Amino acid sequence: MAEVPTDVLERFAWYAREMSALTVMFHSRVAEQMGVSATDEKCLDLAMRADGPLTAGRIAELSGLSTGAVTGVIDRLERAGYVRRVRDPHDRRKVLVEVTPQNSEKFAHLFEGAMETVERVLSQFTPEERDLLERYNKLTIDVFRERMFTPD
Repeated sequence: MAEVPTDVLERFAWYAREMSALTVMFHSRVAEQMGVSATDEKCLDLAMRADGPLTAGRIAELSGLSTGAVTGVIDRLERAGYVRRVRDPHDRRKVLVEVTPQNSEKFAHLFEGAMETVERVLSQFTPEERDLLERYNKLTIDVFRERMFTPD
């Protein structure tokens, strides 16, 4: 691994903190408009990006929340009409959480500005530069996920 000069590290740390703060504020605003908490909205996002219904345990794994906290999240999302609990067709003892598309689609417009922002920014880069940005982002996500979900 190449050594990173202190000034470069400090600049990138600042960029990361600023992006994190803006992302949290954006999702807090979206959650408020949806009538749920920011944590609930992010768990709904995890469920929406999954390939099919999830167990509460899987939502806990993906979010880093305890299973007890996830039960509360699912209860609130279900009351708001964003998800529903269904029986696993392969194991009737299991309960799965599935997203209710009609309510989720109702708030898709809240994310249109975010996609426009991504497009505006990416249009400033060549395909080769976008490949480098993609590599940076994937690696950042992988390392951050590893740090977040690996016990100390």
